Amino acid sequence: MTATGAATRRPPLVLRNRRFAAVWAAQVLTQAAGRMFQVGMVWWLVGYAAGANRGLVSGVFLAVSTLPAVALAPLVATLIARHPHRTVLGASAGLAGLVALGTAGWTYAATPPMAVAYGAALLLAGCQAVFDPCLTTSVPELVEDSDIEAATGFELSTQSLAGLAGGLLGPLVVDFAGLAGIIAGCAGAYLLAAALIGATRFPALDVPTAGGATPARRRPLRHILAELPFIRRVLLCFTAANLFTTAVFVVMPLYTRTVLHADGSTVAALEAALGAGTLAGSFTGGRLPGAPTAVGAGCLGLMAAALGLPGVSAGQASAIGSMAVAGWCVGVIGVRFVALFQRLVPAEDRPGFFAVMQALLGATFPVSSLVFGLLGDHLSPRTLCLLQALGVLPVAAALWWTGRREPVAPQEDPAPTAQPIRSVR
Repeated sequence: MTATGAATRRPPLVLRNRRFAAVWAAQVLTQAAGRMFQVGMVWWLVGYAAGANRGLVSGVFLAVSTLPAVALAPLVATLIARHPHRTVLGASAGLAGLVALGTAGWTYAATPPMAVAYGAALLLAGCQAVFDPCLTTSVPELVEDSDIEAATGFELSTQSLAGLAGGLLGPLVVDFAGLAGIIAGCAGAYLLAAALIGATRFPALDVPTAGGATPARRRPLRHILAELPFIRRVLLCFTAANLFTTAVFVVMPLYTRTVLHADGSTVAALEAALGAGTLAGSFTGGRLPGAPTAVGAGCLGLMAAALGLPGVSAGQASAIGSMAVAGWCVGVIGVRFVALFQRLVPAEDRPGFFAVMQALLGATFPVSSLVFGLLGDHLSPRTLCLLQALGVLPVAAALWWTGRREPVAPQEDPAPTAQPIRSVR
């Protein structure tokens, strides 16, 4: 009883492991900067710059922002496998800071052409596409095995914190400080993240093999998922779901502008509700009973209802509530499935797997942004909300059926120290 009580009273992992805390803080900074840039730019386009084609223009911008995670997956996997993780993390954050700093200087001098904004989005997303899977791969190196779930929880919660901070600040900064102000803030966050990584010492495991040789049993990426059929089917379900769920980043600014007739503060409130909901789901998802597929299917069903609510009942309260519920579902799904993947995927395959996972889950985002952005110029945002809900429901049924066909017993540690986490995106 005394041992159990002591375990329960253990401090959070970020207070017990300074090395992991610094790296996790760096991820919070980079993702918050990236989210602030995306949300702020979309609101700038919808509210100030795009005119009648605001749906298509903002959709194209979001599509450009997500292409690197898909296109660079093989290169990212090789980069992470062959180079020290500390170097990869620090270089990607530092490069993003320099890109943002240069773009901010241009913006202060004069309003940049749209090509510059799209180019900056492409470069910043490329840096993040390297940083995120590298950090996920580094988790088992930075913490002890008994802390993997807790570390995964904090690492996954980054998206929630980034969505909450970046989504809240993005539209507000654009309204009060303009485009130059938001890009300058992003540059500061990226450079601070690079400084944190540079001041952190990684364990000796971070050093690649002599002569730059690749680790043993490093296999082509296509073989990784081929030998993990259950995980492959689960990822395909989430990829299909993302085609409809990620459209919220196009739909909500349009909903704010044309249905609510509100300003950037309302966009910030919706983004904050989504981020707060995801954060709550990240830290409660691990306590929900049931197999991951059953929990995931239930959350997708609930998310469909939440996404459809603003289409049925127009209003700021219903929109904020729907974003909070949808975010909670995303957080629960993330904590259950990413912790499962950490245990089921062999260590030597993790660099490739997490790069492929990011690419698969992000592959539909450009398509979703373009399709819903184009539809947003012809259909009411309320109709788009209903289309999102109808699209998610079949995926929930497919995930539930996947669990029935091939149930997997996750080796999750129910100990009090295992803290839940973030989202599969």
